[in-house]
Amino acid sequence: MRRFIDSTRAFFELPLDLRSRVLILVAALMLIPTYFFPLWQMTLYSNQFPEGLELNIYSTKLEGGKSEYRDDLKEINALNHYIGMKPLIDDDFTEFKWIPFVLGGMILLALRAAVIGKMDKLVDLEVLITYFGLFSLWSFSHKLYLYGHNLDPTAAVKVPPFTPPMFGHETMANFEVYNFPALGSYFMTVVPFLLLAAMWLSRKSAGARNQQAAKA
Repeated sequence: MRRFIDSTRAFFELPLDLRSRVLILVAALMLIPTYFFPLWQMTLYSNQFPEGLELNIYSTKLEGGKSEYRDDLKEINALNHYIGMKPLIDDDFTEFKWIPFVLGGMILLALRAAVIGKMDKLVDLEVLITYFGLFSLWSFSHKLYLYGHNLDPTAAVKVPPFTPPMFGHETMANFEVYNFPALGSYFMTVVPFLLLAAMWLSRKSAGARNQQAAKA
C-alpha cells in the first residue's frame, strides 16, 4: 500500500513536457466552439412535415430551424401543446445559466495547468471535465424524461408517457424522432482524450529520463 501511495505521489509531481502543454492548449481551444455551435440536434419528421422540424440545443439557448415560412421551435411547441407537453422555453433550462460558466472555468483551468506544468493540475482538469460531461448527459436525459412524462391530463390528444430518445431514432405517435450530438458536443468530446494523451506523453518522457539517469 505504501508503495502504491508513493508511486501515485510521484506521478502527481511529474512535470509536463512541451508536447503535453501544447495538447492542453489545444484542448482549451476545443472548448471555445461549444459557445457558438449546437451541442445537440433533434429532428422530427411526419407526413405533415416531411422536410423535418429541427430543434438545436446550444450551451445557452434553444433554437429551432428557421425558414422563410416558419420557426420550427414554434411549430414544435404548438404540437407539444396538443399532447399536453410543456412548451420548450429557455427559462426552464437552468443548464443554460451554469454551463457557459463551467466551460469558461475549464478553459481557465486548462491554461493554468499548461502554465504551471505539473501533472496533478492536469489530473484535476481531467477529472473535472469528465464529471462535467457525465453529469451533463444525465441532466439532459432527466430533462427528456420529465418533458415526456409530465403531460397535462386535459390535453386535446391523449398519449401515454414517453421519453424522447437521447441518441438515435424512435417513433412517437405519427412522428419519427431523431436525436444526435451536434458539432459542439464533438468538440467537447475530444477534450478529455487530448488531456489523456498529454498525461501519457509526460509520463513517457519521465520514464525515458529515468532510464537515462539509471544508465549514467
